[in-house]
Amino acid sequence: MEPPLPGPPTGHTPAHYGFPVPVSLLPARAVSRVLTGRCVAGPGTEDAVRVAAELIPGGFRVALEHQPGPAEDAAVVLGELIGRVRAAGIAAACEVTLPVAALGVHAARQLAGQASDAGLGVALAGPAGPVGSVADGLPEAVVVVPAGRADAEALCRARAGARVRLTAGRGAAADLAFVRCLNVLMAGSGRPAVAADDPRLVAITGERAAWNDRSPDSWEYVMSYGIRTEQQRRLVAAGSAVRVSVPSGPGAAAALVRRLAGRA
Repeated sequence: MEPPLPGPPTGHTPAHYGFPVPVSLLPARAVSRVLTGRCVAGPGTEDAVRVAAELIPGGFRVALEHQPGPAEDAAVVLGELIGRVRAAGIAAACEVTLPVAALGVHAARQLAGQASDAGLGVALAGPAGPVGSVADGLPEAVVVVPAGRADAEALCRARAGARVRLTAGRGAAADLAFVRCLNVLMAGSGRPAVAADDPRLVAITGERAAWNDRSPDSWEYVMSYGIRTEQQRRLVAAGSAVRVSVPSGPGAAAALVRRLAGRA
């Protein structure tokens, strides 16, 4: 059992963290974790690398989800992150997510090449058009597909022989879409990554993998940093591949709350 979580720091408000939604709409336990910094590595790229280096010896892989601040040059900051990961010698166990729409296709391609040279995996997030333009030249890149998107199942069918990170949404409709996409990916010849923390969806994912005779090295769970950590450790102990998604950067807390609210 994990110990009870403390409440939000005294004097801190949702506005202090730039939260775009009322925290009353979110699960109290999740809000407490965000406000106390237990779900976010920190504001800097060095924080992301520090947390990744702590997780890897436990048998985890890492998805680096850095959110630059509005005044920062995203390409420069993400390039710095790639350099730090390379210098730390942990690139083989990590992926960096590139927000293609924010970067632009040209900058995303450059960063993807820089990451590849460092031995670091790349995940591409954003609208289908720009992401597809970058992914076409990067057969090893992971394409992030949120289950709540209207075109999610079509994208999964188109990339069932490649690499997809399917991410869960919120609500019954998103759950049904998630399962439909999951069935497509697990039956395909690619290497799916399945991002969910809900124990029901985690269990369904394992069952679908077994049904399709998937070996543990042919797919992976992607689970949130600081959430259901005991479950993550149990899965690793049972032989499953688990990648922990580690948010960092000035915009990380607000982005995490949007995701928890089902708005990202």
